[in-house]
Amino acid sequence: MITLEAVYVVAGLAFAGFALLSVRDRSNKRRFGNAAFWGLLAASFLFGSYLGDVANGALVLALVVLAGLGALGIGKPHTSTPEERRESARARGNWLFGPALIVPATALFGTLFLKNAHLGGVPLLDSKQVTLISLAAGAVLALGAAIAWLKPPLLAPLQEGRRLIDTIGWAAILPQMLASLGAVFALSGVGKAVGEIATRYLPLDRPYEAVLAYCIGMAAFTAIMGNAFAAFPVMTAAIGLPLIVHQFHGNPAIMAAIGMLSGFCGTLTTPMAANFNVVPAALLELPDRNGVIKVQLPTAGLMLTGNTILMYCLVFRF
Repeated sequence: MITLEAVYVVAGLAFAGFALLSVRDRSNKRRFGNAAFWGLLAASFLFGSYLGDVANGALVLALVVLAGLGALGIGKPHTSTPEERRESARARGNWLFGPALIVPATALFGTLFLKNAHLGGVPLLDSKQVTLISLAAGAVLALGAAIAWLKPPLLAPLQEGRRLIDTIGWAAILPQMLASLGAVFALSGVGKAVGEIATRYLPLDRPYEAVLAYCIGMAAFTAIMGNAFAAFPVMTAAIGLPLIVHQFHGNPAIMAAIGMLSGFCGTLTTPMAANFNVVPAALLELPDRNGVIKVQLPTAGLMLTGNTILMYCLVFRF
């Protein structure tokens, strides 16, 4: 049976490749910092399941220290030239999007048709992780198709991946770190504490008040944390489960789905979501670092309003 461990191995090998190529890149004055950072991240994916809690914690702290000290730089990978890429784009046109479309197509196919697939009486995929496994399989298939079709230099895929990951830098792992922080908050009782404060100082005696507090709280806490996955366990433990589900008998599936969408509204409004809002501004060399956020603010407000109304209309009726 293919489990999530296979996805970790694929990701770990990619980061290990970035680390090895970084060591050889003399154009990057901080190449050893890059190699150490991506090498530690590779070790986390490849061996994290076998390391103890203390070792994994030390590994994470080492990543934080490297990022905090500014040890990462931007290299100049040896890959195809801009002229070669432009010529390839002119020759192939919009067909170049074909390999990229393999990724979502494979993820969709796996989610819909492979969840209960068996091979020799054994489940083919872990049914709880079928979407993530299918997504990773799609990325591997897309890479293979692109290599077979475009015939780039052997190391071009890894070099291009390293170019992008160096540009993003430490912010590439920010979602993973913040999601982990959300789990830590949930285990340490932050959700319960927030719930006690909310019920003491907010009027939450009616269903619509609980929905309003939950949706706005998800957006606000996401804006603070920078990640809806970090906000979700806290706000759900504080308001979602005790009030919407248990007290007012709301549907937990609808609450969770629309609650996450409400959290994503907060993602649009915060520089803490660096990989979404700050990195694009840097890649596009926008004069205003917060230009992406400013454009997204009206959309975030409209979406949050719509999500709140939608939850109130659905969560208590199904």
